[in-house]
Amino acid sequence: MKKRVIFLIPVLILAGGFAAMMILISMRSDVPRRAPEARPKFVEILVAHPERIVTTVSGLGKVVSAQPVDLYSEVVGTLMPGNIPFRPAQSFKKGDLLLKIDDRQIRLDINSAKSDFLSALGNVLAEIKSDFPSEYQVWRDYFDACDFESRMAPLPETDNQRIRLLLSRFNVYKLYYSIKDMEITLEKHYFYAAFNGSIVSADMRVGSTARSGSHLGQIINLENLEVELPVTVDEVKWLKEGTPVALSSSSIKGTWKGTISRIGSVIDQRTQTIPIYIVVRQNNGTPLYDGVFLTATIPGIEIYPAVSIPRHAIYSDSLVYLIENGALTARKVSIARKEGDTIIISDGLIEGDTVVVDLMQGVAPGMPALPREELSPERSQ
Repeated sequence: MKKRVIFLIPVLILAGGFAAMMILISMRSDVPRRAPEARPKFVEILVAHPERIVTTVSGLGKVVSAQPVDLYSEVVGTLMPGNIPFRPAQSFKKGDLLLKIDDRQIRLDINSAKSDFLSALGNVLAEIKSDFPSEYQVWRDYFDACDFESRMAPLPETDNQRIRLLLSRFNVYKLYYSIKDMEITLEKHYFYAAFNGSIVSADMRVGSTARSGSHLGQIINLENLEVELPVTVDEVKWLKEGTPVALSSSSIKGTWKGTISRIGSVIDQRTQTIPIYIVVRQNNGTPLYDGVFLTATIPGIEIYPAVSIPRHAIYSDSLVYLIENGALTARKVSIARKEGDTIIISDGLIEGDTVVVDLMQGVAPGMPALPREELSPERSQ
C-alpha cells in the first residue's frame, strides 16, 4: 500500500503541471503580427521643363559632283591635243582647251562660202550706191570689215524694203545664214572647259578618229560638289530646303558647311530611302574629293513644347513612370520623335513632373518610390 502511494505522487504532480500549463496558455491573449514595412525604391529622376527642342537628323552621304559632263563628238574627224593632256585624273581650269577635232575642212568650207557672200554683197553695194546713197556707207563699212579669219558680224539692220529685196535677190541672206550655220559646226570641233574640274575617263585618245556620237570621255566639276544623303521616309518630314548642314569625315581632317539644296520626292526601291542633296562649300584648308563619304548633321524642325528623356524611360511604347506623393504613377505620353538613345515627348508631361529615368523591372503603379538624391547618408553607405 505504501509503495502504491509513492508511485502515484509523481504522476499527480506531472498531471497537475500539465493542467496548469494548458490553463495559462488558454488565458494568453493573441499578439497581432506586424506587417512588413514596404521599403521605398530610390530612383533617378528628371524634372520636366517643357521647352523648344530642335530636332536633329544625321546620316552618312557620298560626295558627288553636281555637274558631271559626258563629252560626245557631233562631227567627224581626227582627235587632236588641247592645252592639257586628255587622260584620267588630269585637272584643268575653266577656259582650258581639253580636246579638239581636226577643223581644216570646215574652215575651208567657211572661207569658200565667205567668198561667195562677199561677191554677192559687192553686187548689192553697186545698186545701193546708185539708188540709196544715204545707206551706202553703212553697207560699205560692213563689207570692208569682213575677213576670212573672224566670225561673221551681224548684218546691218534696215527698214528699207527695196534694200531687203536686193539682198534677197543676190542671195546675201542665204549665204550669210549658211556661213553662220557652218560657224556653229566649227565650234563643235573644240571642247573648252566651262569650269575648274578633272577628267574622270578618256574613252578616246589623241590620233583616234571620232565619229558623230562617239563618247570621248567624262569630266566633273570640282567646284560644285554636293552630298547625296539617303534618309528614311519618316525623317524627311523634319527637313526643309535651305537648312544649314554641318559636315565631317572620319577619313579626312576638317569640317565643311553645306546647305540643303533639294529634297527628293521618289523612294529608292532598293533602300526604301529618299535622297536629299546638300551643296558643299569648300573650306580653305582640306579639299574634298568625289566619292568621299561625309557625316551630315542637320538641325530639323523645332518641337514645342517638348521634353527630352532617355529611350529606356519609356515603357510599353507610350508610358512613363512619375513619382507622385511618394509612389510610382504611370502616365501615357505622346512621342514626337526618337533620336538615338533619346525620346522627344510632345504631350503628356507638364512643368515640374518628376519622371523616372532609371531602367526599372518588376515595378507597378502604387509602389513607394523616392528620388535618389533624397537618399539618406546612412542608407547610401
